[in-house]
Amino acid sequence: FRREAGRLGAALTRIFGVHNLALAEDVAQDAFCRALEVWKVRGIPENPSAWLMATAKNRALDRVRRDRTARTFGPELSRHLESEWTLGPAIDEAFEPAAIRDEQLRMMFSCCHPKLPEEAQLALILNILCGFGAPEIAAAFLTGRAAIEKRISRGKKTLEGAKKLFDLADADFGARLATVQRALYLLFNEGYHGASAASPVRAELCEEAIRLIALLSEHPPGATPATDALAALMCLHAARLPTKLDAAGDLSTLVDQDRSRWDRVRVTQGLMLLERSARGDEVTPYHIEAAIAAEHASAPTFAATNWGVIVSLYDKLMELAPSPVVALNRAIAVAERDGPERGLAALRAIDDTERLATYPFYRAAFGELELRRGQGAAAAVHFQAALSVARSEAERRFLEKRLAAARGGLESC
Repeated sequence: FRREAGRLGAALTRIFGVHNLALAEDVAQDAFCRALEVWKVRGIPENPSAWLMATAKNRALDRVRRDRTARTFGPELSRHLESEWTLGPAIDEAFEPAAIRDEQLRMMFSCCHPKLPEEAQLALILNILCGFGAPEIAAAFLTGRAAIEKRISRGKKTLEGAKKLFDLADADFGARLATVQRALYLLFNEGYHGASAASPVRAELCEEAIRLIALLSEHPPGATPATDALAALMCLHAARLPTKLDAAGDLSTLVDQDRSRWDRVRVTQGLMLLERSARGDEVTPYHIEAAIAAEHASAPTFAATNWGVIVSLYDKLMELAPSPVVALNRAIAVAERDGPERGLAALRAIDDTERLATYPFYRAAFGELELRRGQGAAAAVHFQAALSVARSEAERRFLEKRLAAARGGLESC
């Protein structure tokens, strides 16, 4: 239903106009309610998507006929909705796959309105384009439901106030494209690196980000090297999703993951996209992050990983997009290349550690390297500090295991 909610919403927004977004959502909801009523009695039809589309079309026809003297509708179709001769064909056109694709793309760009903060952009994308409700979004972002509802409500008011969706031929396309790419990057990361109390990995968020980046890639002006690099990064990380958790549902580190379970189709796709992203002269942080992911995906074993290349790539990433988290990941790579002493020195050299104070894997990194040095007591102090800022039960269980290893004088990763 989630995927169909986004498709129905796109078609109905094209008919009614973004200024009538609430009406479009009501009609879509009505179609879903009708489906639940009918399917409960008659069973699920052979083509549920077509059934929903047909039902939504009929509801849209009824609503246009009832309201056309009292409302203005979507600017692209409004004059065709005024006459019974053109009403049916106009609504049919709005439900064509190509029209839905274009409308979803325009909605994606509209959700990334510069007046909206990043968290509101993501909430809108998940709600409007992906069919997530406020409770699901709140769980994904570790935020209260009321706060998410406010973000969605304010965001929709911004969209409605614009009167029309973003024009993909607009001169601001390039600037808005960068915002869209950033939003999809954050959306994927929420699924892959998030700290949801329900699950440390939200594969559905990752899949939605991949679907939307593919939609962006299908639009020629959006198919830039940066878009390809971002898509490559998503594919290469998503290939490891089957092994992010172990059989008990606990976090599994890269060294412990069974690489035979990585999705090789996605790895191949990611490597192809990364190669394609090399056209042109621009090198973005997405290129570097994807190249790092490619090194991990290409290594047959953890021991065979080329840490020298990875450290060099992190050096480049620190030049392009420096941050404490990038510096932390670089320090871990240095430790793998040069040993725990050098890794600890790199950790201590990180600036702006205040931003890492609530990130449990910062202190956990110190703990791991102290443990490798045989300093169990020092490692235990760091793991205890990491536990104090654990964001989910899965993180807590993982860190408790590491703390037990430190206290037992064990060394394992």
